[in-house]
Amino acid sequence: MWDRLKARADAVQDRRIVDLMDDARATEFAVETATMRFDYAKTNLDAETRDMLLALAQDAGVAARRGAMFAGAPINETEGRAVLHTALRNLDGDAVMVDGQDVMPGVRETLARMEAYAGQVRDSAVTDVVNIGIGGSDLGPAMATQALSPYHDGPRVHFVSNVDGAHIADVLQGLEAKTTFVVVASKTFTTIETMTNARTARAWMSEHGGDPSAQFAALSTNLEKTAAFGIPGDRVFGFEDWVGGRYSMWGPIGLSLMIAIGPEGFRAFLRGGQEMDRHFRAAEGAENMPLMLALVGIWHRQACGYASRAVLPYDQRLGQLPAYLQQLEMESNGKSVAMDGTRIPVDTGPIVWGAPGTNGQHAFYQLIHQGTSVIPCEFMVAARGHEPELQHHHALLMANCLAQSEALMRGRTLDAALAKIADKFAGDELERQAAHRVFDGNRPSTTLVYETLDPFTLGQIIALYEHRVFVEGVILGINSYDQWGVELGKELATALQPIIEGETPADGKDGSTRALVAWLRARG
Repeated sequence: MWDRLKARADAVQDRRIVDLMDDARATEFAVETATMRFDYAKTNLDAETRDMLLALAQDAGVAARRGAMFAGAPINETEGRAVLHTALRNLDGDAVMVDGQDVMPGVRETLARMEAYAGQVRDSAVTDVVNIGIGGSDLGPAMATQALSPYHDGPRVHFVSNVDGAHIADVLQGLEAKTTFVVVASKTFTTIETMTNARTARAWMSEHGGDPSAQFAALSTNLEKTAAFGIPGDRVFGFEDWVGGRYSMWGPIGLSLMIAIGPEGFRAFLRGGQEMDRHFRAAEGAENMPLMLALVGIWHRQACGYASRAVLPYDQRLGQLPAYLQQLEMESNGKSVAMDGTRIPVDTGPIVWGAPGTNGQHAFYQLIHQGTSVIPCEFMVAARGHEPELQHHHALLMANCLAQSEALMRGRTLDAALAKIADKFAGDELERQAAHRVFDGNRPSTTLVYETLDPFTLGQIIALYEHRVFVEGVILGINSYDQWGVELGKELATALQPIIEGETPADGKDGSTRALVAWLRARG
């Protein structure tokens, strides 16, 4: 099937997307839910190719694997774990069984504890909350807290992730220790970056009149270590090993978000995710939004060979979404070995990157439009902003979003470029100048539009992309839920720290590393 798909991509690569476009295509190459529309008409997919991709998904067993995931089967096969972040947003669903036990009573109990505790913090004199985590314990809640800033009615929430001392120093500067609450997010309570920052925050609080024994909470399953740190059990919120870090903000890792927007807003976020889960499980074939988002991704990466994917939210408050999706997709599907241990015969996950529009238009869009590499773009924009008094801003924002996708598709021919500047230049200079104004066009993009960025909609968007990663992983034969690729660097960093601090010799390290250590130590 991979060979057939690649042959199909080769056969249509010179076909103009704009020549495919008509009103029927705009309807047939789009998927809608009650509040969102995903348009993939501005790609080189046609009905025959889509049927090939749908057949690929069927042959890969996506539907069966989806059922196994929601049923609590251990589809994370390298670690022998279920994959049940969906249970955290299963507010109205049936029992979910893992090893013969229904996990939903525990999920509901933890959510109730979170809501009670968030209410206490919101009703107290706390002015600021500092969430200390890294990776999935930071990227998700930091992104969502920024995205939902119009709904903040609780304490200000700040995030610290980088072990670089500048990060925590900058965040703590100006905060009042007596009215600051710290949330330490680490499932094992051993993550070196997080625990280093947590100890620094504890020392800062003690030195400035705060009380760490009353002003710290932990999002962790390691009660022994949280107790040793000084955090009592009633302020520790755990989650099971069937919730991966980058999928965890639906549960305790979302506590900082809940404190910011309140339990009711957080439940609306969960309900948005639950609604996308229902759609993913019920919608058939080309009517299934996560499935089609994934198949477009498969077409562009594995069939067409496009190495990267740009995520371009025309929504300032989604400024951290590209970084969040970067982890979600690249840590999940950045693999080269299939579930059975064999090498995967095709390229796997794309490089995911991006920034909000319209800022990106004045930065990297030059490369997207006229560079030598084709970069599929994923646009998103709301129908309504949160500032009705600035509606003219939002109209301009929407116009720019739609114009960019149209420009990528249409391009500009040499004849059009010549005509545009014929009154300014002549002869060879006209030809030379016109060449710089040619846009090849025929560059694919998708557009996700939604009514407004509220908690429910954000929940839908995040669950949509989670399921996209799942589908792509199943088709590639990848385990999307382990991340062994992050281990080696951590191990080497642990061994290097005492060398850098001069406690142990650099024996056994390569010449380059030894020279770098010596240079840094001499100037440190």
